[in-house]
Amino acid sequence: MTNLIPIERVENKIYLIRGQKVMLDKDLAELYGVGTKVLNQAVRRNMKRFPFDFMFSLTRQESLSWSQIVTSSLRSQFVTSKRGGRRYLPYVFTEQGVSMLSSVLNSERAIQVNIAIMRAFVKLRENLYTHKEVLHKLDQLERKGYRHDGEIQAIFEAIQLMMKPAEKPRKRRGGE
Repeated sequence: MTNLIPIERVENKIYLIRGQKVMLDKDLAELYGVGTKVLNQAVRRNMKRFPFDFMFSLTRQESLSWSQIVTSSLRSQFVTSKRGGRRYLPYVFTEQGVSMLSSVLNSERAIQVNIAIMRAFVKLRENLYTHKEVLHKLDQLERKGYRHDGEIQAIFEAIQLMMKPAEKPRKRRGGE
């Protein structure tokens, strides 16, 4: 069951909400091969395992906004009742919450999916670190350039002074 899910597929399901990288319950349920209702029931039965920094519920406004961003077809599923879609507001899970899901959803597929998701989070973190490192190096180069610009300017000024013809002393008139 290795490579059950391509890492790119998982990366496309990681969103930034409230300044945190999270995954929607619906997307996780799809990846784990269970219904959203089944996933959320398992979570509700184990709420002590999911503190606020592991999982939180979207507000009605957030769920409307995200349903429009993710796909317009999710809108009814995010907010309406079972008769027309969802009864509860969606949960979103941080990296730690996704990790905790593996203890709640105990199956071979859940284990493999969880490994793929953890690798996707790690890859995103590495990309972010690399990006920050490149920006830092560019900043250092830019600062060196400014410092060298001043040094180069001083060299040009010194060369210009050396290239100026020396002023000839004025001759005195009549014996003064």
